[in-house]
Amino acid sequence: MLLLMNFAVFEIAWLSSVIGAAQQMPWLGPLAAVIALALHLRAARRPFEEVLLVLCCGLIGAGFDSMLVTAGWVSYEAGMFSNYLAPYWIVTMWMLFATTLNVSMRWLRGRPKLAALLGLYGGPASYLAGQALGGIVIVDQFAALTALALGWAVIMPVLMWLAEHLDGMPGPRRKWIAERT
Repeated sequence: MLLLMNFAVFEIAWLSSVIGAAQQMPWLGPLAAVIALALHLRAARRPFEEVLLVLCCGLIGAGFDSMLVTAGWVSYEAGMFSNYLAPYWIVTMWMLFATTLNVSMRWLRGRPKLAALLGLYGGPASYLAGQALGGIVIVDQFAALTALALGWAVIMPVLMWLAEHLDGMPGPRRKWIAERT
């Protein structure tokens, strides 16, 4: 039940973020992400570890998406504080994504090659979906999609590694993690 709820809440908040930005209401995504995070932390066995994971994902995402913006490969119509930084609603989407890592994406643990493959295809697909909904503009298609594919192919295994080390959710834990707690 937790797995299905986690996936559904993520999808609703993801759509709220993109559609909110497309409709010039960039605050809608962060609001949905805060609600999703509250639900996530309520189910957590160790909320502090999950908060650390969320913050790490937010920092990684802010850096990666800011690089895309600075390079001129993507642009956003709403929520921009600077021409060189990712909009705040994208950063909260990365934080939202972190709530899936120890729940609905737990099956990727210990499978870095599969995580990289999922990132290679899923990262660009997510941005293309965001563009189709009007929340993002992919300015330079080839450069942006190449950077997204390569970036997500590296980032996804890193996020899964972080999730293993910062696992505060109920469910099976790796033996070495269980021993240290």
